[in-house]
Amino acid sequence: MEEEKKRMEPDKRDQEIVYSKALKAGKRIYYLDVKRNRKDELFLAITESKKKFVGDESQVSFEKHKIFLYREDFEKFRAGMDEVINYIKNAENGVVTEPKKEEESSSSRFEIDFG
Repeated sequence: MEEEKKRMEPDKRDQEIVYSKALKAGKRIYYLDVKRNRKDELFLAITESKKKFVGDESQVSFEKHKIFLYREDFEKFRAGMDEVINYIKNAENGVVTEPKKEEESSSSRFEIDFG
């Protein structure tokens, strides 16, 4: 019974925030939290927190979405972000270019679950 209880409780180390940065953007706040897992490895937890009004707008709640980004994906994530940000900036300036075609393999794609 005691062993089952331990498995059901989240490990405190999974909740350890080593470094955090909050970015305020209108009704949203983005939290960039560096956390440490049970294997003592660091990873990035990105949380979007959006203020939502309930009912007659006298009650406020927050809707949160999280993404966990692990060290082995940092460079791919950064390269992808740079590419899409540059595309958006260029498109807004009237310069539309086709994104470069890359071979999409299962190893170069990853899914993010917001559920």
